[in-house]
Order: sequence, then C-alpha cells, then structure tokens
Amino acid sequence: MTWAVLSIILISIVKILMTCLPTGPVEWLISKFEIHSKLSDANVAVTIDGKLLEGEDKIQVINYFNEATFLKQHYVYPGTEKLYLHPENSETPIVIDTKRGKKDVRLFVYRNNDHIDVVKQYKKKVVAYSLLSNSLQKRSLSEKGI
Repeated sequence: MTWAVLSIILISIVKILMTCLPTGPVEWLISKFEIHSKLSDANVAVTIDGKLLEGEDKIQVINYFNEATFLKQHYVYPGTEKLYLHPENSETPIVIDTKRGKKDVRLFVYRNNDHIDVVKQYKKKVVAYSLLSNSLQKRSLSEKGI
C-alpha cells in the first residue's frame, strides 16, 4: 500500500516538474540539442582562404550566420566525412573556429546558389546541415577582403 502511495506522489512530482519548468532550465536543455547555435563575436575566429577576418567584416559574417534560417540536417554516414569536409566543385569555405562549452568547434560554410551548407566538426564528430541566408549567398568573396 505504501509503495502505491509513494509511486503516485513521485509520478505527480515528476509531472509537475515536466510541465512547469522555468525558462532558464528549458533554454539550457534546448541549447544542448540545437544544431545551428548562435555565435558571439568574442570567442570566434573567422578565416577565408587563410586570411583572418577582423573588425566589421567579422561581425558582419557572424551576424549573417546567426540570422540564417535552418533548413535541414544531412546524415553523415561513417566513412564519408571527407566528402562533406572537402566537397568537389565548391568555392573556398568560410572557416569559423569557436568554443562551445569546453569543446573546440570548427564550422565550414560553403555557398551554393540556393542555400548555404554548413559542416560542423568537433572532436571526431561531423554534422552537416543546410541554411537559408540571402545575405551570405549574395555576399561576394571579393568584397571587403572576403
């Protein structure tokens, strides 16, 4: 009898916690699982063709990246990581180095005619996804040192 009462109380507490979590913990949980995370200019290094971007160019690229709309994730089969990291028939990527928590993350941003391909590499894991960003697509690599 006591086990039944304790289990009902425990289930009720779990139900209340699941439905009434404060905003802070919910945002923390969501950030753990989001693919396209926002970047801040403080801990980011942006390079194009080996040239480090600084100042307004760097901030502009980061803002364009943050404003981009997530389209879809691409499944990366084991053994095909190199095809995503160095695709054929592509321009020089924008390389963004940043930290997410304690992990070093490298993002390769490839421009296409109708979308942006992003390949996120951290530790030995590779995640690929597509973005929609008219600003990044229209921005010419020859403009302002890019």
